[in-house]
This record gives sequence, C-alpha cells and structure tokens, in this order.
Amino acid sequence: MTAPVHIVDYQPAWPGLFAQEQALLTFVLAPWLVGPIAHIGSTAVPGLAAKPVIDMMAPVADLDSARPAIDALVAAGYVYHPYRGDVMHWFCKPSPEHRTHHLHVVPLGSSWWQAQIAFRDALRQNPACRDAYQTLKRRLADAHPRDREAYTQAKGPFIAGVLAVQPCIP
Repeated sequence: MTAPVHIVDYQPAWPGLFAQEQALLTFVLAPWLVGPIAHIGSTAVPGLAAKPVIDMMAPVADLDSARPAIDALVAAGYVYHPYRGDVMHWFCKPSPEHRTHHLHVVPLGSSWWQAQIAFRDALRQNPACRDAYQTLKRRLADAHPRDREAYTQAKGPFIAGVLAVQPCIP
C-alpha cells in the first residue's frame, strides 16, 4: 500500500527540510553528482499547497554509471523503486506508506531534468499559474485520494501547457 494523496497548505519549513536532506545526499552521492541537488516539485514553490513530501533531483552523468548509487542510498535510508527506469533512479524515504522525501537521480540536462526545473521556475515566477495549479491539485487529490498514478497523470495536460508557455487558466 502506498501513501494517500493528501494536499496541505504551503509550509515555510519545506526549504529548510530540503537543505537538511540536500547536505546528507551531497555526501552520500558525492562520487556520482555532476552538480548541485535541486529542490523540485510543489514544496519548492513558495505559497503552493502540496503533498508534504520534499521532492529532490540529483544530477548524474548517466543512469548506468550512477547504478552503484542505488546501494548507497538504500544504506542511507532510501527505498528504491524501478519507476521510469529509462529516465531516472527513483527513491522515497522512509517508506512507500509514509513518504517524507522523493529523490530522482537523473542525468543532468536530460529532457526530464529540464522540464522539472522549467515547471518549478514557471510556478515560482507566475502567481496566477501557481494558484491555478494549486486549485487543480486539490481537485485531483479529492478525485484520486488512493491513486497516486492517476493523480499524477491527470496533472499532465496542465504541466504540458505551462511548459509550452500557454497562459494558465484557473
């Protein structure tokens, strides 16, 4: 069983929780990192309601050379799941049932890396877009409280629209 989709109001502590985990992960992933670990997802956008899970993205040269990082992260308390293994190495912490952190180990500069940064930055820069996304997230969490994949898939058209630089419509 995985954790339910539950959206909470923005918490000012989220950037500090990211910084704490970033320090640990920078140490654990030092042999594989090719840049700084990024805070992504809704907890990285001030004022945006979110699932209370800190999303992070660790840049590596490529997935094959970063495969040994899986064991290092498991030893540091992360749970590995082969979700979208062609795009990333994906982890959660402390368990799939109770998640406080998500970690995406991703090739730096990949299309997935670029999209995550671009979407985060668009929401940070455009309060109307952020608010429209928040409204959508709350509606989808109500519609899919026990189906994280359906919740994530349903956000896709909105995210694609933002990345295509279309105006946000509430």
